[in-house]
Amino acid sequence: METEYNINTFTGASFSIQNRIMRLVWGMFYLLLFRYSPKPLHAWRSMLLRLFGAKVGKGVHVYPAVKIWAPWNIEFEDECGVGNGATLYSQGKIYLGKRSIISQGVHLCGGTHDYTKKGHPLVTAPIRIEAHAWVAAEAFVHPGVTIGEGAVIGARSVVTKHMPAWMVCAGFPCVPIKERIMEDFIPVNK
Repeated sequence: METEYNINTFTGASFSIQNRIMRLVWGMFYLLLFRYSPKPLHAWRSMLLRLFGAKVGKGVHVYPAVKIWAPWNIEFEDECGVGNGATLYSQGKIYLGKRSIISQGVHLCGGTHDYTKKGHPLVTAPIRIEAHAWVAAEAFVHPGVTIGEGAVIGARSVVTKHMPAWMVCAGFPCVPIKERIMEDFIPVNK
């Protein structure tokens, strides 16, 4: 499943003053009101994320120790969950589909640098985690990657390419291993 991405390359001062100010303000809100909020207060954290421009569906569970770079670049569909210690490095857009799971310690990295150019300009590309997908503990997902619907990414995998729907995938680099079969699940799209 190859998808064309809008890849952004930045040179010099990579982010506007407005972006930098918003990240500073977000950082203060994060430290004072998000990071140390009690674990069960998912609605509170969802409200804070919406306040900073995130699109947040119903029943979203983002735990307090999730590190979020720019909430305005993230879309959380209904009932998705992000575990403590995950990093949503949202320099590029990050989309989490309905009932997707991002386990503890996962790193979704929406930005990198072009080491082939002078000054190593910043390059951003969106990450899509489709509905019912699960990215297990401490996996790393590169910019521009789509994890297909219902896919499972094994713990500590390094995902550099798109992963297909309804497959169990793992490794460094991550590759599809076998089909994911769920006896009690009927996909909405089929």
